[in-house]
Amino acid sequence: MRAVQHAQHPEILRDTTDFSLVLGGPLFQALRRAHLSDNELHLVGQRIGVIALICWLPLLMLSALEGNLLPGKLAVPFLYDFEAHGRFMVVVPLLIVAELIVHQRMRTLVRQFPERKLVPEASMDRFHAAIASAFRLRNSSIAEVVLVAVVYGLGIALIWRHFIALNANTWYATPSAGGSALTLAGLWLGCISLPIFQFLLLRWYFRLFIWMRFLWQVSRIKLALSPTHPDRLGGLGFLSGTAFAFMPLLLAHGALLAGNLANRILYLGAPLLSFKYEIIALVVVLLGVVLLPLLVFAPQLAETKRSGLLEYGALAQRYARDFETKWLRGGAPAGETLIGSADIQSLSDLNNSLQVIAGMRVAPITRDTLIRLAAAIVAPLSPLVLTMMPLEELITRLIKILF
Repeated sequence: MRAVQHAQHPEILRDTTDFSLVLGGPLFQALRRAHLSDNELHLVGQRIGVIALICWLPLLMLSALEGNLLPGKLAVPFLYDFEAHGRFMVVVPLLIVAELIVHQRMRTLVRQFPERKLVPEASMDRFHAAIASAFRLRNSSIAEVVLVAVVYGLGIALIWRHFIALNANTWYATPSAGGSALTLAGLWLGCISLPIFQFLLLRWYFRLFIWMRFLWQVSRIKLALSPTHPDRLGGLGFLSGTAFAFMPLLLAHGALLAGNLANRILYLGAPLLSFKYEIIALVVVLLGVVLLPLLVFAPQLAETKRSGLLEYGALAQRYARDFETKWLRGGAPAGETLIGSADIQSLSDLNNSLQVIAGMRVAPITRDTLIRLAAAIVAPLSPLVLTMMPLEELITRLIKILF
């Protein structure tokens, strides 16, 4: 029924009660018309199959036609190009799967702001305006046209040809005195496959920008945070889960780097450790992109913690003084016994409240989150360890460590 309503009322894509980073834009509408997506971003398998085949299958066929499929005259034949297979058969599917996961997770998380009464009634218009602004950017046709221009103007002509393509005799290009000459497969790669891949990647960066901008706008609203909330984040603890929605995107970047390094290690003879700074930089940058936007709430959380310590500290001081006056200095009414009195329990509750406030964090980021996200980034790189030592030696060393 919900899908039918979406189809009959396209304005649902602007409904500020149903937040989504990915429902919108010309590509999304084209996929709907082609029956490769519905209004809830299902049909993931169909999208992966069609886009991956457009990007990968013609490369296979053209390489076979030109005799560049198997080892022989080339340093890097098509079937042995780990970067190409990883990019189009692993990274592209992950970028597509990430859309569905982010769509399902984000819409639930953003609803928590009004449902938990974190946004005061007087500020609800500003909150809905922030969502509407995010939707306008997400649905922008101009933005996607600019992304296409960037892909063909910079992504292919400059970045790929000068910084990513191997300087060797490959299935997609052969070095010559006047520069690299593209094969037929190389022409398809440069004109069709890579632009599709780079557009999908850049569109994700644009969506991350929209998410950062939305969080910043919400952080400008004076939220109704509670210093004694059990999550020790004033009630914003649910934001910690937003980082895990981007896990497939982090995996995709790790797989992209793994394919690139695999080619350089196996065909150019570079050792894995020579890329340690690139690996560290990737982890740091990706963690920053996913987690740093959450720091926009740090000023409000810090202020909530300070005011909570002052207010509850003053309350505890008054209560402790009254408790001492009543029970230690003879102020208790005649006949009232300490046993069964709720005074000690109330004092204990105040102490617990102060401990919760003192333990408040100023950012919805935990060490467990950092470790799990970093592991997702480097996981695709783990097979490259085998280039440093044989599998049998690696297993032997692991056995010695564990047992």
